Amino acid sequence: MADSESPEIFDSLPYYDDDLTKFPFLKEKVEQEFAREPKPPSTLHPRVPPAYQLFTKNPLLQAELERIESHKPFPPLDTSRYQLPPPTSVPATDEDWKASLDNARAQLEHQRIRQINLTLLQTYGANSWRVHNYLVEASAKQVERALENLKKLTEDVNRDRKNFQTKTGAQLNALETRWTELISSILQIEMANVALDAEIDSLNKREAELAEMV
Repeated sequence: MADSESPEIFDSLPYYDDDLTKFPFLKEKVEQEFAREPKPPSTLHPRVPPAYQLFTKNPLLQAELERIESHKPFPPLDTSRYQLPPPTSVPATDEDWKASLDNARAQLEHQRIRQINLTLLQTYGANSWRVHNYLVEASAKQVERALENLKKLTEDVNRDRKNFQTKTGAQLNALETRWTELISSILQIEMANVALDAEIDSLNKREAELAEMV
């Protein structure tokens, strides 16, 4: 439990570490390491789920999606049903005239429905369009507010990270300077001890020589 609650230690401070700027050869080594990395596999990992198939129950929408994915142009509109061609056979039979008459009736009904739709559009279209525009503007403002909040949150996180890493970098510099000073002091003390040992050995030899002379 104690190990699981211990804080993780990261040795990367990108806002503080500038070794790649100070030492260009390090950047070259990093680029060489990136170049030696293997290329990504052409096949997906077995645990990656297969692509989701859209419109499996609607062949028309699936065909339209395939057309868009293949960048094919939209097929031209069939305008033959908006025309009133006479019977093609001469002399025309009763069946030919019946087909032409049915087509004319269909065109007449189509024009009648268009007139009804235009009347409805003139009566209610303006208000419906205003309501639609209002809803679209409200949705756009909501998305813009969410985007601004997310940008502000991102800036706050980056600012906190930069301040923390700059402060930590200053502490590391102070500790490194202190460590260097302590190592220098230890070396000076060791050198002084060696000099004292040599002086003590010299005094001991001098004392022994004086004792022999006496």
